[in-house]
Amino acid sequence: MEYITIAVQLIVGLSILNVWLIQYNKNTQWRGGNATTIKEEFAAYGLPVWSLYVIGFLKVTLAIALIFGIWFSELIKPAAIGLAVLLTGSILMHLKINDPLKKSLPAFLFLVLCLLLIFVL
Repeated sequence: MEYITIAVQLIVGLSILNVWLIQYNKNTQWRGGNATTIKEEFAAYGLPVWSLYVIGFLKVTLAIALIFGIWFSELIKPAAIGLAVLLTGSILMHLKINDPLKKSLPAFLFLVLCLLLIFVL
């Protein structure tokens, strides 16, 4: 079970770091509305610019904490809970602007993985 937990931590943590640090200014099929960058995506959701930086900071910090949870297990649940809250917000934003459900798929999958870390693994 330990290896499964580590795999889930790495999948979620590295995926979120990829979105926020590598894919930040790149167009992907998962962006909300017609956005081509994260900044445009937040604008499509009607969110203020400052929220982009707050949410980005929180997601990157929690993703790193989730990865560090491999060595410091007390970090896993708080990081997974924080990410679950933020991922729920991501899904709600997609729903708010009537995105196709497909665009919510990554957030939904990572939410499920975080819930597994919180309640099962």
